[in-house]
Amino acid sequence: MTTAIHVLRDEARAEVAHVVLDRPEKLNALDLAAWRRLAEVFRELDADPDLRCIVLRGVDARAFAAGADISAFARERADVEQARIYAHTMHAAMEAVMSCRHPVVAAIRGVCVGGGLELACACDLRIAGTGSRFGVPVKRLGLTMSYRELQVLLRLVGPAHAAEILLEGRIFGAERAREMGLVNRVVPDERVMDEVAETCARIAEGSPLVARWHKKFIRRLLDPTPLAPHEIEEGFAALATEDYRRGVRAFLARTEPEFTGE
Repeated sequence: MTTAIHVLRDEARAEVAHVVLDRPEKLNALDLAAWRRLAEVFRELDADPDLRCIVLRGVDARAFAAGADISAFARERADVEQARIYAHTMHAAMEAVMSCRHPVVAAIRGVCVGGGLELACACDLRIAGTGSRFGVPVKRLGLTMSYRELQVLLRLVGPAHAAEILLEGRIFGAERAREMGLVNRVVPDERVMDEVAETCARIAEGSPLVARWHKKFIRRLLDPTPLAPHEIEEGFAALATEDYRRGVRAFLARTEPEFTGE
């Protein structure tokens, strides 16, 4: 049985979608089919112009995701060639999350280890409960984190913390994750989904065009390649939008702007 992945619209805000990892008996461990489906889901959501924010979470409070489904290794990662296919599929899923134009918030409750931690790192923001647990104990499997996977982690926490996570291979708590820069905020476990909802509301109340541009700009600046002239010009594109005009008018009138994404 593979991890079911559901897409739900937020009951309070239709412009917010929830991508739910649903395999509670395995703590949402991910196999090849689950990674493939994740990529499909995020590509579909990327194409939805009405969205303003996406929440990625586990089905319940016990786990965000317990990494790869090790019980599936015999059929999915038994040799180097299978490992290449698995890695390509996993990387495609993480890339779909990172390149999705809408901001993605990880709601982390319970276990967030291995590939689950890597998936959380691909999100734009991470909000964790005090009882959540993190780590990448692949040393116990005699398995390495590939370059492309490690790049995502390294950009987030830096080389010293990446080395600590991989070389020690220990499971650590939410406060240590926050100290490393793995998560943005740590809140009481029972407050995680409320904090995520408030975060999404703050994102959704702004111009969706601006949120998409800022996500794109942040990611682009992680690439050391010099900006091309057309990329520099894109930094001024917001001024040609109706959202910009609405925002300025509302500010001057001391009212709340209603952005339409135009």
